[in-house]
Amino acid sequence: MKRDMTCIVCPLGCSMVVELDDNGGFVSVSGNTCPRGAKYAETECTNPMRTVTTTVKCTDGSVVAVKTDRPVPKEKMADVMKIVSEAIAPLPICVGDVIIEDVFGSNIVASANKA
Repeated sequence: MKRDMTCIVCPLGCSMVVELDDNGGFVSVSGNTCPRGAKYAETECTNPMRTVTTTVKCTDGSVVAVKTDRPVPKEKMADVMKIVSEAIAPLPICVGDVIIEDVFGSNIVASANKA
């Protein structure tokens, strides 16, 4: 099975063709101009990961921007959002503060300051 995709690792946007076996396993990639594109294609086809960005409620009723500090499995994004929606962050908050620890291997961290 073949899958056409565009690399998003750098501004070149290489058009790649990924070959997968009958079980969805990675076989090969062509069209990439660097090793990072090949790695992206393999990961995206076999274990897609995403960085989640959202907001979390604060103790004063406002919200603050947060994100995962490393990508999480794409299939866990809805679960991450459910966990974040139930959290309440204490004030004050600084960029990089861990709001929730170890959510599917990632921490939820503040991406904005809040007094």
